[in-house]
Amino acid sequence: MKTIGQLAALVKDAAVIGDKDTVITGIEHDSRKVGKGTLFVCIPGVHVDGHKFIPQAVKAGASAILTTREDAEVPEGIAVLRVKELQPALDTIVPFFHDYPARKMRVIGITGTNGKTTTSYITRAILRRAGYKVGLIGTIQIMIEEEVLPIHNTTPDVVELQHTLAMMRDAGMDYVVMEVSSHALDQNRVAGIEFDTAVFTNLTQDHLDYHKTLENYKLAKAKLFDHVSEAGVKQGKTAVVNIDDAASTTMLEHAKCTHLTYAIEKEADLRATDILVHANGAEFVLNHESFGKMPLKLHITGIFNVYNVMSAVGAALAEHIEAKYIKEALEDFTAVPGRFELVKAGQDFSIIVDYAHTPDGVENVLKTARKIAKKRIIAVFGCGGDRDRTKRPIMGKLAAELADVIIATSDNPRTEDPEFILSQVEEGVKEGLKESNGKKHHEKITDRREAIYRAIELAQKDDIVVILGKGHENYQILKDKTIHFDDKEEARAAVAAKLGKAAE
Repeated sequence: MKTIGQLAALVKDAAVIGDKDTVITGIEHDSRKVGKGTLFVCIPGVHVDGHKFIPQAVKAGASAILTTREDAEVPEGIAVLRVKELQPALDTIVPFFHDYPARKMRVIGITGTNGKTTTSYITRAILRRAGYKVGLIGTIQIMIEEEVLPIHNTTPDVVELQHTLAMMRDAGMDYVVMEVSSHALDQNRVAGIEFDTAVFTNLTQDHLDYHKTLENYKLAKAKLFDHVSEAGVKQGKTAVVNIDDAASTTMLEHAKCTHLTYAIEKEADLRATDILVHANGAEFVLNHESFGKMPLKLHITGIFNVYNVMSAVGAALAEHIEAKYIKEALEDFTAVPGRFELVKAGQDFSIIVDYAHTPDGVENVLKTARKIAKKRIIAVFGCGGDRDRTKRPIMGKLAAELADVIIATSDNPRTEDPEFILSQVEEGVKEGLKESNGKKHHEKITDRREAIYRAIELAQKDDIVVILGKGHENYQILKDKTIHFDDKEEARAAVAAKLGKAAE
């Protein structure tokens, strides 16, 4: 346990009002999580000001308040830690409060536009096969071995993240495998974390609503390689980089540590050759000086998954995992929720649900589907609201070019008008349809449930229905609320309705 005086000593120009020996038992910015002895952080948010919740925090047992305001109304007897800038103060005191948990475990950070989640799951599988205890922090969930915790951001903020890392350390984890988003790197949510291996998957257009330019986005990703290059208490730092991607040059420039490159097209330390992709999996040979040639037969398919496998193997090699564990784990690995996931409900056509929500993601999934398609591809897709608008027509054009039946619909509209979002998607769809001379079937259905039901209704034997955008998500964010919505559940219900009608 630490005192508020110890925390104040770490931050320039910090002041303690009250007892400097006040003991702090935890740090929280959510008043609902406050307990006895908590330091409650007052975050002046866009929609909600944390200062309004001081009474609730004190009632719940908070012993101190962290604020930037001189006029904060704090009950008598409650200590106040006042700082000039809130975020830099948190970046410093939170890792210290938890005794820098990342220093006690090996930490593998994975960044890139696409592939982070699949790479993290495969990496976790390899490490566990080798006998290590592994924590996972990612888009879908946080896992401490088999225990699953909910998650709200790909990379949680510094308060949540350090608390999670402390839980993992206390539970005896050897490794933490974490997805690291560009937002998290730009906002320094990873403050206080000593990374051991950093992995770069790829860089394609995404998040330009936030980063404004692709160059800014790339440089945000490169910060992970600045982090892994920093001197720390642990030895053996490695950057694992996909050199088939043009942005790899920047990542390698920022990585002042050992480099491990991987590729299909270029000569690299780790390379996949003799690639055969089919409906139920992929076969290829991995080549690396440590094990020579490793023939693999996988249960996951698509060229993008060959890259994901190499990302994970690169991380495993950086951590000196034996080849036999790598091969065993890869050949046993089946799927990640919402990543090219097959939905089977007794239908005589295929249904694939995927999280693809970028132009590159949509292109990868539809091209993979084309390689295994016996007949038509029916694509259901949309674009999220309050996000990069420039990718909407690009995704529409790709869907129109690569699918046979195109159904444009809503994703997570958020505060935007779904019809406006679809109008931008439709610009690209119409452009993509020009080459087909109107021969392709195309519909615009704003309601996502209706769109999925329509796609299933149109599907015939041996067609493939590809439902893109939400993958593992089980919710939809609308203007005034978040509702339960699961593409897989809706697809199964639509098949049941179709088969029921057929039976009648």
